[in-house]
Amino acid sequence: MSDDDVRLRDTVETDLDLFLAYEHDPEAARRSRFEPRTREAFMSHWRTRVLGDDTVLVRTVTVDGVPAGNLVSWWEGERRFIGYWFGRPYWGRGIGTKALTRFLELERTRPLYADPFTGNTASIRLLERHGFHHQGTVHHGDDAHTLLVLHAA
Repeated sequence: MSDDDVRLRDTVETDLDLFLAYEHDPEAARRSRFEPRTREAFMSHWRTRVLGDDTVLVRTVTVDGVPAGNLVSWWEGERRFIGYWFGRPYWGRGIGTKALTRFLELERTRPLYADPFTGNTASIRLLERHGFHHQGTVHHGDDAHTLLVLHAA
């Protein structure tokens, strides 16, 4: 796969059904320790808190023109966080690496935080390869998540 196969584009409403399906993949939910939302809750969140918030940066990742997932950055208090979700057919193919490299060129806020589930070693490694460093552990419900931070170069 060449670098040209993986692209970022603006997220549009028609992407949301596919993102919802990716969120409902049982293995993805297990790895992320994220409880899939109902369609109504998912659509409401995306329409108001993601697409409807001017402070949120969101991009759809495409592979050969097909939506493969998304990357999002948002404010939580004084901290800017990043998150992403890719469909299972796109795991382990270098797509996350290429997409995150491009996204970090757009999202220039530093420090930038991420908090993947501690057991999601693939996600932690992806962030570490992009310069994120361990800053501690946070809890979401009963689950431990690794707090990672990307500082200015």
